[in-house]
Amino acid sequence: MAVEHQATSLFAGYPVAPGTFDELVDARGDIRPAFQRALSALGATSPEGFARFQSLAERSLLNQGVTFSVYADARGTEKIFPFCLVPRMVSAHDWAHVERGLEQRVRALGLFLDDVYGEGRILEDKPVLRELVLGAKQFLPTLRGVRPAGGVRIHIAGIDLIRDPDGVFRVLEDNLRTPSGVSYVLENRIVTKRVLPQAFEEARVHPVDHYPARLSGVLRAVSPSTTDYTNAVVLTPGPYNSAYFEHSFLARTMGLELVQPADLFVDDDKVFLRTTRGPRRIHVIYRRIDDAFLDPDAFRPDSVLGVRGLVRAYAAGNVALANALGNGVADDKAVYAFVPDMIRFYLSEEPILDQVHTFVCARKDDARYVLEHLDRLVVKSVDEAGGYGMLMGPTASSEEREAFRRRIEAEPRRFIAQERIELSTCPTWDGKTLSLVPRRVDLRPYVLTSPSGPWVLPGGLSRVALVPGSYIVNSSQGGGSKDTWVQKAPADSGRTA
Repeated sequence: MAVEHQATSLFAGYPVAPGTFDELVDARGDIRPAFQRALSALGATSPEGFARFQSLAERSLLNQGVTFSVYADARGTEKIFPFCLVPRMVSAHDWAHVERGLEQRVRALGLFLDDVYGEGRILEDKPVLRELVLGAKQFLPTLRGVRPAGGVRIHIAGIDLIRDPDGVFRVLEDNLRTPSGVSYVLENRIVTKRVLPQAFEEARVHPVDHYPARLSGVLRAVSPSTTDYTNAVVLTPGPYNSAYFEHSFLARTMGLELVQPADLFVDDDKVFLRTTRGPRRIHVIYRRIDDAFLDPDAFRPDSVLGVRGLVRAYAAGNVALANALGNGVADDKAVYAFVPDMIRFYLSEEPILDQVHTFVCARKDDARYVLEHLDRLVVKSVDEAGGYGMLMGPTASSEEREAFRRRIEAEPRRFIAQERIELSTCPTWDGKTLSLVPRRVDLRPYVLTSPSGPWVLPGGLSRVALVPGSYIVNSSQGGGSKDTWVQKAPADSGRTA
C-alpha cells in the first residue's frame, strides 16, 4: 500500500526502473518502510516547491565555491559539482553489514601490502597473483623491507560499492592511494541540513562533520616524533589540480598548512618546511601527489611536483606519508579479483562483502572468454580511473569492440572484464521536467586507519549518473552527487555521536 503523500506530491508517478533495485522505493513505487518517516515531509513537497529548494542548494554550493575541474574539458577549468538534493538513504541494518565488511576488507588489504613488501608469503601460495604483483606498474620493489612510520599503509581508503538488482552491496573497486571526494560529502551535508532541516531531523542520521578531526587524529597517530609536538601538512600539486578544492578544504578543516612541493626540502633525511622564521621540521605529510611524481631522485626524474630526497626520509622512518608509498599494487583492478583470497589467507575469515566476479585477462582461459563475449562484458584497463579506459560491451559499436579486442590481445595483463550489473537507482531531480527520475548510483565510503585499527565514516559519497541510461557516475563524465543518510540504529538515536 502506497504511503499517503505519494498520491499527491513529489513521489507521485515516480517511474521505478525495471530490473533494478531502487534505494528509496520498492518495485511498486512505495517508499521503503525504513525511510517513510524521513521522507514524509520531503514527499509532501510539491514539485514547484522542491524546484525552489534545489535552486537554493545549488546557489549555496556556488557561493561556497564547491568546485572541481576536468582536464579534458577545454571550456573551463572550474565547475560546480552537480548535486541532487534528494538524499540517498541507507538503513541502520544495511549499514552495520557494510561497516563490518569494509573494516575486514581494509585490514586484509593492509596485511597484503605488508606482505608483498615483506616476506611475500601469499605470492608463494598463489603463482598467478605473484605474476600480477611483480608485473604491476604500481609495485615499487625498491621499497621492499621498508616499514612506514606508525606501521600503517592505508590511512585513507575509498571503497566503491554498488548495489545489484537483489539489493546486495558489492565492492566494485578499491581506492588505496589518494581517494578523493570526501569534501563533497561534508559540503553536501551542510547544504542538505540547511535546505531540508525538517526531513533531516526526522531521518535521525549519523553525522559526518567529524571526519576532519578523525583524519587529523590518524595523521598524528602515525607521527615518528617522539615528543608531544607533531607537525603535519597537506601536500598539493597546486591550484591547477582537479581536486585542489578538496586539498584546501581538508587542510582548512584540519587546521593544517596547505603546502606545495617547493615549500618543502629534505636535509639529513629529514623533511623541513620553509617559513619566514626559518626551517620547521615536518613529521607527517598527507600527500595528494602520485607516487611517480613525489620524488624525482627516486622515481620520475622529470617530475616538477616532487621533493628531492623525500623517499630517503620516508625509508629512514623520519616522516610518515599518508597514504604510504606503493599502495597502488593493492588497488590494481586485476589484483582486486584476489581480495577474497587475501581475507581468507590473512584473517582466516570468509569475506563479509560480496564483490563483482572478475575475469583477469592475464589468465588464458579468462582472456579467451572475454574475447568471445565482448558484446556482454564491461572491460576495464587495470591502470586507468575516472571511467576512462572502459568498454561498455553491450552498448559499444562493433568498431569499438574490435579496437578493444586488439588491445587485449596485445597486452592481456592490462585488462579485466566483468558482467554488466544493473546498478541500483535513486530518485533524482530532473529540472527540465520538474519531476523525480530514476538514475543509477554508487557509493564511496571512506575508511580511516590508525595503529589501533580502521574506522568507517557513516555514509560516503553517493555518485549519480545524471545522463539518462548511463552507468558512469564519475563527475568527469557527467555524474553528480547526493548526500548519503545513514540511519542510526534505535539504540543510537538518543546519543550524540
